[in-house]
Amino acid sequence: MLVNHDGPRQHGTRSGSTNSSGERRAVGSAGKGRAVSGSAGSSARGNGRTAKAGGRVSGPLASKTKPGPRSGGPGGRSHGKNTPKRRHRVLKWVLGILGLLLVAGIAAFAYLYVTTEVPPPEKFAMAEKTTVYYADGSTELGSFAEQNREIISCEALPKQLGQAIVSSENRSFYKDKGIDLKGIGRALLNNLTTGSRQGGSTITQQYAERYYLGETTSYMGKLHEAFLALKITQSQGKDQVLCNYMNTIYLGRGAYGIQAAAKAYFNKDAKDLTISESAMLAGIIPAPSNWDPALSPKQAESRFKRVINIMKEDGYISAKEAREAKMPQTVPYSAQNVYAGQQGYLLQMVRNELIDSKAFTKDDLDTGGYKITTTIDKGRQDLMFKVASPSQDGNGVVPEGLQVGSMSVNTKDGSIISLYAGDDYPTTQLNNATQALYEPGSTMKPFALLAAVQAGVNLNTTFNGNSPRVFENISSPVQNYGNRSYGATNLYNATANSINTVYMDLQQKLGAKTVAQTANMAGISPKRVSGDNPFTVLGNDSVHITDMAQAYATIANRGNKPILHIVAAVKDPAGKDMYKAPTTGKPVFTANDTDLVAKAMTGTVQYGTATEVRRVGHPVAGKSGTANDNTAGSFVGFTPSVLSVFAVWNPGADGNPQPVPAFGRFTDSADYPVHMFTEYMTQALADAPVENFPVAKDTGKIGGPDGSWGYGGASNWSHQNQQRNTEKPQQQGLPQEEQHQPQPQQQQQQQPQQEQQQGSQGAAPEVKPNEHGGATGGNGGPQQNSGGQ
Repeated sequence: MLVNHDGPRQHGTRSGSTNSSGERRAVGSAGKGRAVSGSAGSSARGNGRTAKAGGRVSGPLASKTKPGPRSGGPGGRSHGKNTPKRRHRVLKWVLGILGLLLVAGIAAFAYLYVTTEVPPPEKFAMAEKTTVYYADGSTELGSFAEQNREIISCEALPKQLGQAIVSSENRSFYKDKGIDLKGIGRALLNNLTTGSRQGGSTITQQYAERYYLGETTSYMGKLHEAFLALKITQSQGKDQVLCNYMNTIYLGRGAYGIQAAAKAYFNKDAKDLTISESAMLAGIIPAPSNWDPALSPKQAESRFKRVINIMKEDGYISAKEAREAKMPQTVPYSAQNVYAGQQGYLLQMVRNELIDSKAFTKDDLDTGGYKITTTIDKGRQDLMFKVASPSQDGNGVVPEGLQVGSMSVNTKDGSIISLYAGDDYPTTQLNNATQALYEPGSTMKPFALLAAVQAGVNLNTTFNGNSPRVFENISSPVQNYGNRSYGATNLYNATANSINTVYMDLQQKLGAKTVAQTANMAGISPKRVSGDNPFTVLGNDSVHITDMAQAYATIANRGNKPILHIVAAVKDPAGKDMYKAPTTGKPVFTANDTDLVAKAMTGTVQYGTATEVRRVGHPVAGKSGTANDNTAGSFVGFTPSVLSVFAVWNPGADGNPQPVPAFGRFTDSADYPVHMFTEYMTQALADAPVENFPVAKDTGKIGGPDGSWGYGGASNWSHQNQQRNTEKPQQQGLPQEEQHQPQPQQQQQQQPQQEQQQGSQGAAPEVKPNEHGGATGGNGGPQQNSGGQ
């Protein structure tokens, strides 16, 4: 064992050894950490500590002592320090982890790319407005839309339109693979540093978002968008992507797609856009609602100039074209309600009819891009509004405050030619032609006449036309209009002059249920006329305009019941037929029976209650009607091809029906609709050929099949013995059966014996007639409708 003979070294100097640098290091460590000084014993203790610390010693112990970790001294390594070897190991770990992440990222990218498929287009992105046209198929009536979009083919679009959009949104569009890595990185950095979301999307990415995914702002959504853009670039050509993009983008003013935008800003089709107009639209794409020239003219012009300059720089236009390009003038914009005005009623009828057909749903109509052609004639529709609307600057037929409903129909196929439902749909959604109710009055009488013809009654059968008359199971006497008596008169004259007492007598033989069932077969809803009302034939029930139009069209169409409709046809965006209206009628009555009814109704126009209608210049069969207390008036008339219904009623300010007031020369409620019918049909048929009604044969039996109807077989006797009124009705052009009919009498001198007997049965209460032939009072019994004129 080596012993240090030099003695102790003062002030922490190292004790030496001739054979151990490690020891020196150990001593150095001790000297650094703790000074060794004093006696040899202290030195020995210091050396002992050094040995314990793992230093090397010479002598016998050298072979038994294992070297430990070195410490201390300038040349030693401390425990846990970042040595080159340790740094190497850490670097290897970091690189390994990064490598694994890179491999995993590449694998994930490959997986997502392979598994990402181009999905079906988003329904919203492809939602296209459905356009509704008048009967000519080209004049637009309105539209249905969740969004105002019209998808078009891009083949006819000017090339500068697409070039302007590329210049504004994605200059590298024709070169990139669908994504812009620099743009994505720039946007990501901005998002992370500022917290705001900045777009880094190419046209293809925007297209993927709008067309397939719907708008997304999440990072995963943007990642999916990028993958989809890559796939789209591989599967679709650039021109196809650009075209679809132009059909889906929102450009402000409620316009989705370039076609709707061209109309909204310049009132023209996209195919006619100029370079300047194309540049302006392209420039506002990022914020169309804020950069609309009408709202921000300076910003819109700045964006316009930017696009023009880029188009010049990229060679799309020449320097001369760039210099000549001026900021275009846009048309004024105001948000319009397509349902405003009378068109709203028509559009709602179109929608209801197609949904009720089960061929379309509401969503189909709002997003399908269909082309719907209606049956509405634009010229006649405008004429109908002019004639029927009370709001015609004082020039209308009907004064303000009254309600009017009307409809004109092609009797051959049931197509609705025109109608008046109201002035403004947003103001009042109640459709006066299809929803409002009014009392039809004597326009119900032809259905009793038709039922009588079906029962085998000859229309020359005479009945007692005096007023008032008492009938079995009717609590109040029935009166004619003005309480006028007509004596013995046949059914032709009773129809022309609307004689209530004759028609109540006819209903007594038929039964109110039979009259109602005949009306139902013709087209009036059983919900409206059921026969439970004892005054069914006098029109005390409430009906719609459409009820009367449908029912009378069946008579006019010789017993074939046409289906009323407002939609003619529907095509899809590609022009394929999707729907055609049924135009074949259903036979419900024999032709001769309805021809006889029409024949009787021509008397109304020729010498009866509606002689003004003769001004139309065409043969017309018709019937007027006045409600009880004059609260409503109506007229239904038709030629062999065209039928029109007009009605006017006074709902009263509190909703309680009030008498229709006199207005000018119109003293009766039926005067209004008769005049409106005349004004409308005179102009509507001005260029139409004159049509005559078919010749009808009255094959029924006088007095009915059993001889008990009216005066039975005594018709000839009644003609010879009735006292004639010196005031003769006009009879030009009447059928032979009507040339010898008895004329109205102011007072019948002798009532037939059977009438006197009937009147003596069951003392009826005294009833005071009203001015229109109705009655008031009478033990609380129902007031019978006057039946009108």
